[in-house]
Amino acid sequence: MDGTLSENDLSGVVAADKAHVWHHLTQHKPFETTDPRIIVEGRGMKVWDQNGKEYLDAVSGGVWTVNVGYGRERIADAVRDQLVKLNYFAGAAGSVPGARFAERLIEKMPGMSRVYYCNSGSEANEKAFKMIRQIAHKRHGGKKHKILYRDRDYHGTTITCLSAGGQDERNAQYGPFTPGFVRVPHCLEYRAQPQWDPKKEPYGVWAANQIEEVILREGPDTVGGLCLEPVTAGGGVITPPEGYWERVQEICRKYDILLHIDEVVCGVGRTGTWFGYQNYGIEPDMVTMAKGVASGYAAIACLVTTERVFELFKSNPDDPLDYFRDISTFGGCTAGPAAALENMAIIEEEGLLENTRAMGARLMDNLRALQDKHAVIGDVRGKGLFCGAELVMDRETKEPAPEKMVQQVVAECGREGVIIGATNRSLPGLNNTLCFSPALIATPADIDRITETVDIALTRVFG
Repeated sequence: MDGTLSENDLSGVVAADKAHVWHHLTQHKPFETTDPRIIVEGRGMKVWDQNGKEYLDAVSGGVWTVNVGYGRERIADAVRDQLVKLNYFAGAAGSVPGARFAERLIEKMPGMSRVYYCNSGSEANEKAFKMIRQIAHKRHGGKKHKILYRDRDYHGTTITCLSAGGQDERNAQYGPFTPGFVRVPHCLEYRAQPQWDPKKEPYGVWAANQIEEVILREGPDTVGGLCLEPVTAGGGVITPPEGYWERVQEICRKYDILLHIDEVVCGVGRTGTWFGYQNYGIEPDMVTMAKGVASGYAAIACLVTTERVFELFKSNPDDPLDYFRDISTFGGCTAGPAAALENMAIIEEEGLLENTRAMGARLMDNLRALQDKHAVIGDVRGKGLFCGAELVMDRETKEPAPEKMVQQVVAECGREGVIIGATNRSLPGLNNTLCFSPALIATPADIDRITETVDIALTRVFG
């Protein structure tokens, strides 16, 4: 792959895009005088735009998705072969790749046993919410229906997922929201709440205890589920402090609350383990996943549950309401699990979990070196190839760097041929964290180029 485009003139494509395509997360007014960027080809860690410019992609397709890199012919071939044989049948029946991938997936998730297929992370989280609500009606007369979610976490774009969204700018102008969702405090020690007294207990334990405080305030008999990301993604790449997850697990068991872990970003290798929660000894009741499951080669998402949860939906076969009365049309597509099988095999055969841990350590070391050089970096955090650098104007006061300047850093990296990310349109006044999530195939040279480019960009923007 040398970046040579298959078409010499893409002006017609650009014109059609400007005239008809509504891009995600994008203000389109500038496109009245400039052209949108169109990504034309990809290979490994690199992509090329319509002008032939080459970029090193440090965000895996922009949103933490292309875990095994671009141009994997074996995944494309597996999808093609499966589509010719059987492209689709509704999920009320099974399929060969669906059964095989479910079996392989459960092998990686001790304690879990059942896989419900759908086609997006938002949809997977909706299914989990619906299960919690249905269990509330089946076992608790509808009372134990409330679902707790965490400040700064994100669980999807539907109205109900936004109802469980802890990012106020993403939620703005989309209410009113689904009732019965209750926010609990975040667990970012760098921006610890002023109520925390470090002399009394570690921050991780304190932050988890705040969840118990909310449960007691709402009434334990009204709370049915707790939905959390193992590492907060778009809310600032927040790794949990020591002691946090152990206490969270204890609280959920104490009050009979289903623990729902949202692995849409962290799942399938991103943190150096198959799933992010496996770094912390958690035993969830529900796990949702999407992005990296097939590395974007086909649309697929899964809700995985324990057998205990599954059994709750088949206790009385004579009751026409006593099962999970739900459907996901494209959960019946066979391309997703076919791609996911090959994706998983690549991760295993190429040792990408080990590589993720090694390259993640290198990325964190490089970012810490940049922190020593640039006073604007207030905090560096991450797990595996999922890292962030929070930018501040003053390390003592932790005044956040303006979002516009953070985006200038992203733009300068782009000019140098490296695509990085940053928190945006999420947290009022706190969209100040640079985000890095290169593919799990990243090499030492890739990691070094990413951080060397950030060094250049920070110097240009902040001096």
